[in-house]
Amino acid sequence: MEYRRMGKSGLQLSVVSFGSWVTFHKQIEDKLADELMGIAYDAGINFFDNAEVYALGESEKMMGRVLRTKNWDRTSYVVSSKAYFGWRGKKTTPNQSGLSRKHLTEACHEALQRLQLDYLDLYFCHRPDKNVPIEEVVWTMTNLIQQGKILYWGTSEWSAQEIMEAHVVATKNNLIGPVVEQPEYNMFRREKMENEFLQLFKTVGLGTTIWSPLASGVLTGKYAKEIPSDSRLAIPGFEWLKEKTLTDEKIIKANALQEVAQELNTTLPVLAIGWCLKNNNVTTAILGATKKEQLEENLKSVDLLPLLTQEVMNKIDTILNNKPILPEF
Repeated sequence: MEYRRMGKSGLQLSVVSFGSWVTFHKQIEDKLADELMGIAYDAGINFFDNAEVYALGESEKMMGRVLRTKNWDRTSYVVSSKAYFGWRGKKTTPNQSGLSRKHLTEACHEALQRLQLDYLDLYFCHRPDKNVPIEEVVWTMTNLIQQGKILYWGTSEWSAQEIMEAHVVATKNNLIGPVVEQPEYNMFRREKMENEFLQLFKTVGLGTTIWSPLASGVLTGKYAKEIPSDSRLAIPGFEWLKEKTLTDEKIIKANALQEVAQELNTTLPVLAIGWCLKNNNVTTAILGATKKEQLEENLKSVDLLPLLTQEVMNKIDTILNNKPILPEF
């Protein structure tokens, strides 16, 4: 397994990692979660991603139970959680969500309890919070690091401006800024990673733990004809994801990309994940899986990288027709 250093930090993450969004508790139970995490770990994956809002806390509980039974060396793997939405769903009160010092601190304690861990390696602000001063967020995260409850902190779906504001506050007050961002990145969502964040990669050395490399399954080809009953788009409550994800244009492009995958003697999912990893600003791509075979297949994406020549990448760009246009200097 290949590893990449997370921006300018000293932490190294496996180039692919394993996440629990949607799958844990909603699609799989403990036995399968145990098997999948074991396959991932044995393959060299060292980063496991989670969040308070995933299955309203049940995802963290499930991962915690698995980690407790695995008895792996704690120094050999990295675990994350994210705070913003809370885990109480419609019963959430004002102080049980957002990025206030109160919620970030209490959410961290709750995540540690659910995951059965003494500390979090990574702790993300799951969304920006317009109602909380950025100074309060940076001070809170710095305090949690100084208390030994988290080791690094990051952001998820923040803008470049918001991330830079956090770094300005950190520098001005001798605090600790965010070292990682978790954006959506795939063949259909390219603007942040390939344009907006470019200066951040150069200046603050931002690391990235990208999510949805398969565009919520569109880049597996499984939605070409219909929505399988066991897919995430068929889960009650995820209608918003279906509306966001499925379009005729994306299906047409996925079918064309399928031909490129066949020319490389691989599958569309492997090609799509490998394409993300080809971007050196991607520290790690988070994989999700509900089947052993699915995870084992997607792990082959690391081996595909040498075959993704400039000629192949150009062919993919021609199909996608969405490469961000960079400003001229």
